[in-house]
Amino acid sequence: MAARSHVQDPNDRRLRPIYDYLDNGNNKMAIQQADKLLKKHKELHCAKVLKAIGLQRTGKQDEAFSLAQEVATLEPTDDNSLQALTILYREMHRPELVTKLYEAAVKKVPLSEEYHSHLFMAYARVGEYKKMQQAGMALYKIVPKNPYYFWSVMSLVMQAISAEDEKLALTMFLPLAERMVEKMVKEEKIEAEAEVQLYYMILERLGKCEEALKVIKGPLGEKLTSEFHSRENKCLKLYQRLQRWPECNALAHKLLLKNPDEWQCYGFYFNSLFHILDQSWCPPEEGEHCSEGPVHHTVAEVARFVEGRIESEDSKESHALRGPYLARLELIHRLRERGSSDESLLGDPLELMVQFFAKFGDKPCCITDLKIYLHLLSSEQHVQFINRLSEAVPLAEPGEEYAFPVDTKALQRHLCLCQLSRALGLHHSLDVDGKLKLISELKARYHHGLIFGKNALKTELQFSDMYCLMAAHVYIDLWLETEDENMVWCCLGLLQEGLSHSSSNAQFKLLLLLLYCRLGAFEPVVDLYSSLDAKHVQHDTIGFLLTRYAESLGQFAAASQACNFSLRFFHSNQKDTSEYIIQAYKYGAFEKIPEFIALRNRLNQSLHFAQIRTERMLLDLTLEADIVLSLEDSVKAMSLTVEEDDIPWNNLRDNRDLTVFTCWDPKDRQLSEENRHQSLEEESVWLKMRSLTLRLIASLANLGHTPSTHNSALASENGISDKTSTTRALLSHLNLTLQSATQLAEKHIQYPLLGPPSTRLSAALSCGSCQCQSAAFQLAVHLQDLESVGLEESTELQAQICNGFQSLTVQLQEMLNKCKGDLLENKMTVFKTRPSLLENLIFFVETMSIVLWVASYGAKILRPLKTSLQKKKKKKKDVSTALPAVVCGFQELTGGLLDLLTQASEHVKGQELNITSLKIASLNLEGYSEEEASFTKSAMDKVQSSYLRSLQEVGDLLKKRADTVKNLKV
Repeated sequence: MAARSHVQDPNDRRLRPIYDYLDNGNNKMAIQQADKLLKKHKELHCAKVLKAIGLQRTGKQDEAFSLAQEVATLEPTDDNSLQALTILYREMHRPELVTKLYEAAVKKVPLSEEYHSHLFMAYARVGEYKKMQQAGMALYKIVPKNPYYFWSVMSLVMQAISAEDEKLALTMFLPLAERMVEKMVKEEKIEAEAEVQLYYMILERLGKCEEALKVIKGPLGEKLTSEFHSRENKCLKLYQRLQRWPECNALAHKLLLKNPDEWQCYGFYFNSLFHILDQSWCPPEEGEHCSEGPVHHTVAEVARFVEGRIESEDSKESHALRGPYLARLELIHRLRERGSSDESLLGDPLELMVQFFAKFGDKPCCITDLKIYLHLLSSEQHVQFINRLSEAVPLAEPGEEYAFPVDTKALQRHLCLCQLSRALGLHHSLDVDGKLKLISELKARYHHGLIFGKNALKTELQFSDMYCLMAAHVYIDLWLETEDENMVWCCLGLLQEGLSHSSSNAQFKLLLLLLYCRLGAFEPVVDLYSSLDAKHVQHDTIGFLLTRYAESLGQFAAASQACNFSLRFFHSNQKDTSEYIIQAYKYGAFEKIPEFIALRNRLNQSLHFAQIRTERMLLDLTLEADIVLSLEDSVKAMSLTVEEDDIPWNNLRDNRDLTVFTCWDPKDRQLSEENRHQSLEEESVWLKMRSLTLRLIASLANLGHTPSTHNSALASENGISDKTSTTRALLSHLNLTLQSATQLAEKHIQYPLLGPPSTRLSAALSCGSCQCQSAAFQLAVHLQDLESVGLEESTELQAQICNGFQSLTVQLQEMLNKCKGDLLENKMTVFKTRPSLLENLIFFVETMSIVLWVASYGAKILRPLKTSLQKKKKKKKDVSTALPAVVCGFQELTGGLLDLLTQASEHVKGQELNITSLKIASLNLEGYSEEEASFTKSAMDKVQSSYLRSLQEVGDLLKKRADTVKNLKV
């Protein structure tokens, strides 16, 4: 009997092959196996669901859904069916259906802990906090375990956090949560640290800091053991909120005695000091200063304490901690901000920084430590400071030209010295010859430093990489200063060489990526970005470096791929964060749940997410509409809704990491806060224009669906007037945005090269793309009016439309003229790139696509109108053969468009021949070593190849558009 009790359920055994096929991705075999099983066992519901999963994964969503619903309506209670349906609904992105499944299961099996638990988690996935609260309490009544009770409490907290009415949160949800926890405290049922953390979170959100302090300091606080100094850190924050500065000061002082490297504590320590000074607080004459012990209430005491920590570190034989030394500089900085004369108590900043460098200069962190305090030096002290540091750099006896470091520690010191020189602006103050000499020295030091990394693994960085990167920055300075493109080619060659020795150096890749894009070459960028191996949220923070240039440089296939790559991350975010939240409930990490919700909101409201969604749809329409599918079908496939604007304009978040590039420039040359605001404004206006353009294209498709009728009453019934009014409203909005964009472009905002890239806004306006697109949409509205009026009573309207046709042809011709010129020129020993011409060409192609969609819509309107007019003429026996003016105008338009597309195709072919004829291998690069010339020519070769790829893709699209025009007949 014992042996028989372990026999596998026969249904499990029958289902096993289907599970295996699904796990291995063999969905067709899974479907076949499920069909076989269902023929023998029709009542085996799980087989039906597994078949639905196979259908879902082979793209047959509708069939899969109907099959799943057949089982769901039976309200199954077997675990296999429920789990399989849960998997299917998750893959369909329909988590709300899982809640209905388990609601039914719980009704049928009301005492099942497992089903109640699954129901709670199903509610958690969809954020049904009130139902979560009820499900948690129902579960606790069945199985009185603490975690279930606190699930319910946390659900109340989440109702408070998500409540739109803050008053409701503070008067109902949080007080109720507090009472529920207090009940457990009184009954002495608090068991875990997570429960204390939740109690603390509730009290903190209610602003009951005194009560929270009692909890932390009381017996419950003893359970807070997972983090080092968890109780003390919470007390510090509460003292700060309560403005109990003496206690805050005394506790910070105590913690710093235990750990003098705790940087956060120095913040509390100094803040509390200045508040004590501002309040003229004095300690009592007798007894303790406060409940936490002695208070340092004067600058002199604090200075003595910091100096004491430093003396303690100086006397240590082991490695000294940096915290106290930096705290001294931080205190000087804060005193100087207050205009206090007490900074003299701590010494001269120059001497202190020299001492810091002497002690920690061989650590890579030294530059980041000192850089933030360089402002403490006067401009007259800069050269003196660098000279003093030079004395602390041990170099070998100079050889032919330079004295090189003898080991990696000496190299790191010299590298830090160079970085500080650049941060103080000493590199920027050099003339052209001085900068060229500096580059030569940095390159020599880079090549010498490679000897220290001969045995390094491929994944490790070379010790001297920063010399290479700094030399690249100086090359960029010269390029921007002299506009000599030879400098950027030298820079690319140097970075390519650096990457050959340090294949994992992200800074080399990022700078190469930026420079290639600025030169108009997108092809090499794809592999560079891919090799960065961006993870998770990085698709949001640095993805803009890739997606900004992909489409504008004519690499349509790569652009589509780049957008899809980023979009996959954003779409999985919703599902992934739900799983994180569920795990947080399971393991009692309640304080993490609001963080996960905030992350999800941050990503859903991301500016980058809105941009790539919009650009991807515009790109797909440009590549496919009226080529693969009709515009109407393409818009339908994208589920584009004209009336609905799903971009959260009021909550858009700029999540871009604009400090991703290593930069040692002085503060006046770095990205300013004003630049950040300007960039966000520019990005938002450009997104608004692109979003409105997309919705106007979708409205064209909607208008194209409407049947032709001359009866205005019937037209209204068919919704034509509504659709036209929507188009007019969108067009009006676009024109207003266009005015804002023009005003913004007139400011000619320039960002630092290592700052955010400018949008395509300025280029779109200067080449006439935005104006032409707006005119095309306006023409669509006039054509709709013509459909309502008819041909016989619309002479004036027809003349207006004919003028619109002519105007579009003229504007497109002007746009094409701005694309003329050589994209790549061979000037002496260097290539000259003109990426703006390539960008103009892409705008021409985009605008031509929109004009063709309007023309296609016009053809749909004019065909029935022309046929109707001819029938009337036959009835009246009217022998005049003259075509209506608007039909003649349309024929002229299609002829003009075909001519423009032919011109554009010939220009592209000419450019392809011109670029192909450039022989990079035969270039004589004077002044380059053989190795440098090889890397520079490799960079040039990549740019040449990229331009050819862009021209090829543009040429293919122009041919397809020409075929579209040939089919446009009335």
